[in-house]
Amino acid sequence: MRVLDLRGQRPSRAEMLDLIPRHTGDSESAHAAARDLVDEVRRDGEKALRRHAQEFDRVTGHSIRVPREQLIGALESLSPAVRAALESTIERVRQASAVQVPAEATTDFSNGGRVVQRWLPVERVGLYVPGGKAVYPSSVVMNVVPAQIAGVSSIALVSPPQHAFDGRVHPTILAAAELLGVTEVYAMGGASAIGALAYGVADIDLAPVSVITGPGNQYVAAAKRYVRSHVGIDSEAGPTEILVIADDSADAAFVAADLISQAEHDELASSILVTDSAALVDAVSRELVSQVASTSHSERVSVALRGAQSALVIVDDIDVAVDFSNAYGPEHLEVQTTVNALIVPRLVNAGAIFVGDYSPVSLGDYSAGSNHVLPTGGHSAFSSGLGAYTFLRAQQVIEYSKDALREVSAGLQALASNEDLPAHGDAVAVRFETEK
Repeated sequence: MRVLDLRGQRPSRAEMLDLIPRHTGDSESAHAAARDLVDEVRRDGEKALRRHAQEFDRVTGHSIRVPREQLIGALESLSPAVRAALESTIERVRQASAVQVPAEATTDFSNGGRVVQRWLPVERVGLYVPGGKAVYPSSVVMNVVPAQIAGVSSIALVSPPQHAFDGRVHPTILAAAELLGVTEVYAMGGASAIGALAYGVADIDLAPVSVITGPGNQYVAAAKRYVRSHVGIDSEAGPTEILVIADDSADAAFVAADLISQAEHDELASSILVTDSAALVDAVSRELVSQVASTSHSERVSVALRGAQSALVIVDDIDVAVDFSNAYGPEHLEVQTTVNALIVPRLVNAGAIFVGDYSPVSLGDYSAGSNHVLPTGGHSAFSSGLGAYTFLRAQQVIEYSKDALREVSAGLQALASNEDLPAHGDAVAVRFETEK
């Protein structure tokens, strides 16, 4: 990994944004390709989905709508250990998601005025589960459980057809869906699947959805960006990111292992250490050489760690490390210092924060109870990770008595007149004509 030495510098936020490592891929090209794929699906329906499956997934003649017997069979064949792990994760994510649904609240004013704040689930959602370099039954859990907790009544789940399984969705993904009671599952992936969810495909009785969530590659992210004027999305989750803030108290083996754990997702994954300890950088570098050589996906990991999006960053002190992290806005942020309690409240831009030596990002990927669908590319500065709230809409119910309306009528009519909208005021005045 390259070393970025910022000692002797206290960059401004704008300067920091220019310094931080980022993948500089061709986003315009990805957007153009995704747009074309979405438009083809919108125009040609099932025919387009089959063309794209043949081109990108090397699959033909498959059932796009997954038959129920495949779901049942997948769950029956699931290993007891994996089933137990999924059931444990489901329960933890349910507990953590339950607190994300706000209670209905009522504000009462004098003379019978009332505003009720309530939260309603969207009626139908589309959940995307990746199926490229790895298999993600955990993403089934992370998408489905919050939607169910929010009260969504109609759920469609999509995942790419697998050449290795004769065009079927990976059986572990199907098993997780069956375990959660999701029976509307489609074998389709990439930007095509996003287009199908957004606009529907009458040929296969796929009705359009109101919200699309789930992580994916740059084409999935670009497609979500393209359709977001038509449907809601969670965030544009692209290649994964980890940023570790550590001082000389951190265990170099732990830090190196955590950087590698995210790098194994994808060659474009970002792995960054920010520290005030040059000795830690040296120790982590040595650990990386040893651990990368022994990890299963060493080639993929090596590409990601050598990429422009990854670095070992040395700063003067932890205050600069905090500023660096807030400017970067990482998807996953780990904090391994002697002053965790002091700096965590200052870390405002991160999808999720993992505090201490025994809270690795992989814990959040599977078993913590938190959600692993998180914003990337600096979007954590203005976006949240996936949660039950993603599937909720705020709605206000207003009910005023005659006396309560009379109390505000003079001020209301004054404002309406000032804004040159006299009919607004007249709509109130007419209700008191008989009193005159």
